[in-house]
Amino acid sequence: MLPKKKVHPKVKSALHPRSKHRERYNFEQLVASCPDLKPFVKLNEYQDESVDFFDPKAVKALNKALLAHFYGIKHWDIPNNYLTPPIPGRADYIHHVADLLGATNQGKIPTGKKIKCLDVGVGASCIYPIIGNKEYGWSFIGADIDPVSIHSSNNIVQANPSLQGNVELRLQPDSKHIFHGIIRKAECFDLTICNPPFHSSLAEAQAGTMRKLKNLQQKRITKPTLNFGGQNAELWCQGGERKFVENMVSESKQFATSCFWFTTLLSKESNLKSVLYAIKAAGASEIKTIPMGQGNKISRIVAWTFLTPEQQKNWVATRWK
Repeated sequence: MLPKKKVHPKVKSALHPRSKHRERYNFEQLVASCPDLKPFVKLNEYQDESVDFFDPKAVKALNKALLAHFYGIKHWDIPNNYLTPPIPGRADYIHHVADLLGATNQGKIPTGKKIKCLDVGVGASCIYPIIGNKEYGWSFIGADIDPVSIHSSNNIVQANPSLQGNVELRLQPDSKHIFHGIIRKAECFDLTICNPPFHSSLAEAQAGTMRKLKNLQQKRITKPTLNFGGQNAELWCQGGERKFVENMVSESKQFATSCFWFTTLLSKESNLKSVLYAIKAAGASEIKTIPMGQGNKISRIVAWTFLTPEQQKNWVATRWK
């Protein structure tokens, strides 16, 4: 006897109101946009069309289809075993920081390539620049410590005319630094974004994967399988998310007038108190915590600026008008 067909909500209300991903996936449309997805679309136990989210190839094909259908990216690929990002969550980050910029601009979100964003840890997928450029026309610098990631993202840019001239990739030569070696003299950014390494060790990353798989009711798992992939630098660093973000905060003070809003994703609520303390100690003039929710997962964006209210007004008047 087949399980009773699930009744799904019409929209995923936890996602940002401007998200293109609030409705359930229309696989007929996605396959039309990217035929590579077709072999992976099957009926699940509830007789709904879906893909096997435990199959890295299926997840990668779904991402290719989403990027083709919603963002006009016809050529997208990443090396094997590199992080395949969940696109709805990445899009939410972009929409929330767009609102952050808009709040400083009388509610109007600034658009166009004059808005310059720095993506710290762009990865092999180039996902934040793709979404930010398509949704708001922003220009991006994508930075990473991994040459393979930089090469992969650069290939994506070169293969898609809409990204050419709007996205530049830079290799961070020193893994101890975040902004040094990337932000050039007299260069200014309206926004920095970052999805920091989540775990503090490889063992912790593997344990987290096991918990995720068990939560999704995958049975008889004995070996960790990263269905979204991921290299060491993408998944963990010494001290984990908290230490990475605290280092970012410390270094951001040295670029206080080079950027309007510094932002980062912060996945662990337990890290929020110490990160906010570090931002205050660094002398930020304004701090914001922006909640985000996708499904059962609750996350947040932490944003800070060193600009005074008068400096903020001057920035908007001279750069955004």
